Amino acid sequence: MGGEEEDQESPLLGIASQPDEPEEPLKRTGITIISTNLLCDCYRHPDPECGPARIRSYMEAVKVYLGEKSQKVSGVLVLESLWGGAAAYVITAATSMRAIQKSNCYHREGHQAPCAYGDTFYMLLFGLVQIVMSQIPDFHKMEWLSVVAAMMSFTYSFIGIALGFAKVIENGKIMGSITGVPASTLANKLWLVFEAFGDIAFAYPYSIIVLEIQDTLKSPPPENQTMKRASMVAIFVTTCFYLCCGCFGYAAFGNDTPGNILTGFGFYEPYWLIDFANACVVLHLVGGYQIYSQPVFAFCERWFTKKFPNSGFVNNFYTIKLPLLPGFQWNLLRLCFRTAYVVSTTGIAMLFPYFNSVLGLLGALNFWPLTIYFPVEMYFVQKQVGAWTKKWIALQTFSFVCFLVTVVGFIGSLEAIISAKLS
Repeated sequence: MGGEEEDQESPLLGIASQPDEPEEPLKRTGITIISTNLLCDCYRHPDPECGPARIRSYMEAVKVYLGEKSQKVSGVLVLESLWGGAAAYVITAATSMRAIQKSNCYHREGHQAPCAYGDTFYMLLFGLVQIVMSQIPDFHKMEWLSVVAAMMSFTYSFIGIALGFAKVIENGKIMGSITGVPASTLANKLWLVFEAFGDIAFAYPYSIIVLEIQDTLKSPPPENQTMKRASMVAIFVTTCFYLCCGCFGYAAFGNDTPGNILTGFGFYEPYWLIDFANACVVLHLVGGYQIYSQPVFAFCERWFTKKFPNSGFVNNFYTIKLPLLPGFQWNLLRLCFRTAYVVSTTGIAMLFPYFNSVLGLLGALNFWPLTIYFPVEMYFVQKQVGAWTKKWIALQTFSFVCFLVTVVGFIGSLEAIISAKLS
């Protein structure tokens, strides 16, 4: 279908430890399918199947259908979503690297060894790697990167599911309970449920790249028909992975399920399989970070170029030739801005290294405006849906319910971050 769709958040990352709402991924699947179908009809303008104008990106669609003011708002939200996703990747990569060292420590020194490691060193290491990789020119044109990311994603997902299943057999029983993680008070239970909403919202960022993927399709048949069928299959397959990882993770570890279930098998043998799976996660995220970051780099660098056309700092390029490597061009703006960007994502990850809570907050912030509100409003304009018609009322009700989900997810995740920071 295209390259970037493989780099949405993978099943093992942030979904396993959400037992408070086990049916929520199915609900979110239906919501994502509805949102995607609305966006698919916005690709051609004015007619969704034979309109002469092609709309090739989410932000372009918002501009065409809703105007420049809405485009600016959506642009800020998209960039914030991409920046937040990159910060979440720093946290995730650090937890997987720490899990590799912990697994090796237990194997070498025994299960009674303390084997306690922090995240800071691994975040700094990941950040240094990203500073170097962010200077690679035309990184976004490396098609093989999506292939490698897809292979890594499927590999560690299958390993995680298999290990969870094996752990359940080893335990001889299903851990946890149907009521989910216990809490001391009803209020605390509600916070956990609200945070779960945000976590699951983060796992479905598919809508903002639908039009970019659809632009790679050929017709006939009309692109919107092909994209709707392909999206249906992709979303259901993704949801199956989410549910398998979440259910087997909770069945294996119960109330102690970690956000990334691969980090929970510290005592498990063969330890090298745990190391391999977590290494696949890290390799996936090394490339995934750049996939999330390249649109931010391109947008900001274009803005600086337009704003300062006569600046040598912005526009002068220099060629560097390293031994055994082809020469490549760079400039001072790229060096400074991209380095500062990586430092900012690494710094925020170090300040708030709370895996599930951060994912939940990011998911809640972007779920309703990007996945629901803008697609619904663009669909109204595309299909010329009149106010107070049955379709208008149904979609506005749908949008309002999703808005409430965003609000409770944001509140729950923010409370979890504040509580973790103060504890």
